[in-house]
Amino acid sequence: MDLPFALPTAVAGIALTTIYAPNGWLGKPLASLGIKAAYTPLGVTIALTFIGLPFVVRSVQPVLEDMDKELEEAAASLGATRWQTFARLCCRLSSGCVAGFAMAFARAVGEYGSVVFISGNMPMRTEITPLLIITKLDQYDYAGATAIAVVMLVFSLVLLLPINLLQKWSSSREKRIRV
Repeated sequence: MDLPFALPTAVAGIALTTIYAPNGWLGKPLASLGIKAAYTPLGVTIALTFIGLPFVVRSVQPVLEDMDKELEEAAASLGATRWQTFARLCCRLSSGCVAGFAMAFARAVGEYGSVVFISGNMPMRTEITPLLIITKLDQYDYAGATAIAVVMLVFSLVLLLPINLLQKWSSSREKRIRV
């Protein structure tokens, strides 16, 4: 789980491209099934999952470790089904999941190194926003680069607002459940 934290993003991108290329370790079996991963939106999703998953795991792990085993046993002894027990415990996990998702999303919005290689940067198909900004800057189009950056900023804020509200709601719900 710590590998994406320690691995330089460009190295991650080259490794993922090599693995998921049509002649790669995982790309060849996927190609035989008619699935192309490298140089497609699927490849971008794979790279962002690789980079973002550790944030979710690291946020959920302490919540899982703090959970008492007795809660499950008490629920079972009181007649709760496995599904009911799972649903109640998920309320406790939701704050960790939301926090992890928010951190993974924040990282993914500006991710460049791991995505730029596996996406292939095909115009209007797999271009990524950070690359568009760099291209605009290379062309001395500072207004265009700023416009794209502002749209990314607004998009991030619009998506993070409901996530923060959901996290606040789930933590207040968790406090009510504990009492």
